[in-house]
Amino acid sequence: MKIDQSKPVLVTGANGYVASWLVKRLLDEGLTVHAAVRNPNNDQKIGHLKEAAANSKGQIKFFAADLLTPGSYQEAMEGCELVFHTASPFKTDVKNPQKELIEPAEQGTENVLKSAKEVSSVKRVVVTSSCAAIYTDAIDTVRAPGGQLTEEVWNTTASLEYQPYSYSKTLAEKKAWEIAKSQDRWDLVTINPCLILGPALNPQNTTSESVSILKMLGGGEMKMGAPKMGIGMVDVRDVAEAHFRAGFTPEAHGRYITAAYSTDFVEMGSVLLPKYGDRFPLPKKALPKWLLMLVGPMTNKLFTRKFIRNNINVPWKADNSKIRNELNMQFKSMKETMEDSFQVLVDEGIIKAK
Repeated sequence: MKIDQSKPVLVTGANGYVASWLVKRLLDEGLTVHAAVRNPNNDQKIGHLKEAAANSKGQIKFFAADLLTPGSYQEAMEGCELVFHTASPFKTDVKNPQKELIEPAEQGTENVLKSAKEVSSVKRVVVTSSCAAIYTDAIDTVRAPGGQLTEEVWNTTASLEYQPYSYSKTLAEKKAWEIAKSQDRWDLVTINPCLILGPALNPQNTTSESVSILKMLGGGEMKMGAPKMGIGMVDVRDVAEAHFRAGFTPEAHGRYITAAYSTDFVEMGSVLLPKYGDRFPLPKKALPKWLLMLVGPMTNKLFTRKFIRNNINVPWKADNSKIRNELNMQFKSMKETMEDSFQVLVDEGIIKAK
């Protein structure tokens, strides 16, 4: 599916962590971006996008839209051949998972893609899904066929009660494929990133889990040791580039696991030690699994015994050959990602030296 670059491109949730970098990439390429945000008058949340547009060859137009309002993306979508649907909640500490995670993720996807069925200009939709739609716990990656995640695998272990965030991403992506298959004018591509780190374009406004993890690593919460929890990691700038390539590579199709490394919190801390270890209480060792089993459930409600059993001291394994081969993606080094992410939080005073 070839996309005409002279036509505007829609980005939903345009001021989000990944979306901001994607918008910048599109603007730098000279494209016109239709940026759908909740409130186009809130300069605190969109000022960085205006600045990116002012320093680029491209143009930006803001539209008010809301995930839970059917048809609210229609105006922003008119005239666009390419739609990037990035807007979706990413939080794990929720009181009502159905209301806070499942409904915005699933209904939001449905609302955007149903509008794509109505708007005759649309030729391709790229949806930001997640590796969470492929697996729940690190143990699932080891138990997957061939001992690692591939694009063929779907999450079957998350539920409303256990890891509802992963469940919400699974339901939302399934909904996207269901709607895509109900028509034949546009094609669907999904980007499935693992844990995204890297500098935020608007750091003061980033409440993402990614920033929470960096704050735990550098703020002293893990100075006695970090859980050796198997996770995949990728740089936010690489995820934005993956979206861009998925949009403009005519042959792009299906799902793309977007993961640069298999790592864990201990290794992530150790990568920061050479540059920051003398000023910040970074973890230097792994917490024993038995200790986490003992105190984990008391200190963090996400750290249930089941979660600890399935993730601690369990490696995370995924095959990223599809995105490397088909979209020609190369990934930034873990050192660059970790240092750039951490430095932004230091510069902004979000993490203070000891």
